[in-house]
Amino acid sequence: MPQRHSIPTLHDVAQMAGVSTATVSRCLNFPTQVAKPTRERVMAAVAELGYSPNFGAKAMASRRTNTIGAIIPTMENAIFARALQAFQEELRGHGYTMLVASTSYRQDIEEEQIRSLVARGADALLLIGHARAPEIYQFLETQGVPALVTWAYEPALKQPSVGFDNVAAMQKMADAVIDLGHKRLALISADTSTNDRASGRLTGIRNALKSAGLDPKDLQMVTTTYGIEQGAVAFATLMQSTPRPTAVFCGNDVLAVGALRRAHEMGIKVPADVSITGFDDMQLAQITIPALTSVHVPHREMGRQSALALVGLLKDDKPLKSIELGTSLVMRDTLAPPPHTLEPATGLRAI
Repeated sequence: MPQRHSIPTLHDVAQMAGVSTATVSRCLNFPTQVAKPTRERVMAAVAELGYSPNFGAKAMASRRTNTIGAIIPTMENAIFARALQAFQEELRGHGYTMLVASTSYRQDIEEEQIRSLVARGADALLLIGHARAPEIYQFLETQGVPALVTWAYEPALKQPSVGFDNVAAMQKMADAVIDLGHKRLALISADTSTNDRASGRLTGIRNALKSAGLDPKDLQMVTTTYGIEQGAVAFATLMQSTPRPTAVFCGNDVLAVGALRRAHEMGIKVPADVSITGFDDMQLAQITIPALTSVHVPHREMGRQSALALVGLLKDDKPLKSIELGTSLVMRDTLAPPPHTLEPATGLRAI
C-alpha cells in the first residue's frame, strides 16, 4: 500500500523560509508588499514543498475568493486584449485573480455568464458597456456583487463606469472628416439597438452633421457583426450605392481593415477615391496599407483604472466612482479631402 505523504502547510513554508506565517500569506496574496529577497525565499520554499493554498477553506472563512470576473463581447480579435492585460496585471499585484468569459455580443449569453460567475464566488465583475436589462443589475445588487462598467462613460447612469464618451470620441472624428470637405458620409456599424457603444458613435456622427448644417438623414449606414470579412462585405455594399460616399466611418478597426481590403480588391484607391476611418487604434491600425486613421482609446489605462477601482472597493471599502478617460484622433494615411470625381469601381458612372 503506497505511503500517504502529509500535505504541506503554511506553517511548513514559513519554517523553511525562516519567516512568519503572516509574511508567507502576504507574499502569496499581495506579493508587491513583500521585499524581493524575502519573496524569492518564500516562493522557493513553496516550490520545494509543493505547497498549494486551500482557497476553498479560505473563501469559506472570509466569504471572499479574491477573484474578479471580466465579461467581454468577444475573444476573436484583439479589441479588448490590451485593457484586459492591464486589468489582470494590476489585479495580480493586489492578490486578485481574473476570470474571463465572452458573450459573442449576445445579451442572453452575457446574462448566463454573469449568473455563472456570481455562483462561482466572483467578488466583483467588470462589464463592457451599460446596455443590459435592469433585472441583471438588480440581481447583482441582491447578491452583493459590485459591477463596474468600462468602454463607456455615462455619469448620469447609476452604474459606475471607467471609460470614455463614445459620442464625443466619434464626433471629433466626424468633425475632422467634414472639415476636410466630405459631405457624402457612410458608416459601417454593429447593431445599435443592443450595443450602446455603437449607438453612441452613431450619435456622434449625427451630431457633427447637424453642427455642419448637413442632414443626418443623408448618412448611409450598413449594420453588420464585427469581423474583417463583414467589414469587407459592408464596404462593397456601400460602394454600390448612388451617390457613392466619399468617406466611410467604421465602428472599429476590425471593420475598417475589412473595408481597406475590399477597396484594394475593387481597385478603389484609399484615400484618393474614398477615405476610411476606424475606431480603437489597435496595433493593427499601424500596419495596414495605407496606415489607418483611427480614434485612439486608452485601453491599458482603462484596464488599470478599472482594477484599482474594484480593488479599492473590495479591500478598503472605497465607493466606486465614474472616471472619464480621454480619447484622441490618430491621423494616418486613410483620410484625405474628397476627390472631385470618383473612378467607377464596378461599372458605376463617375460622380
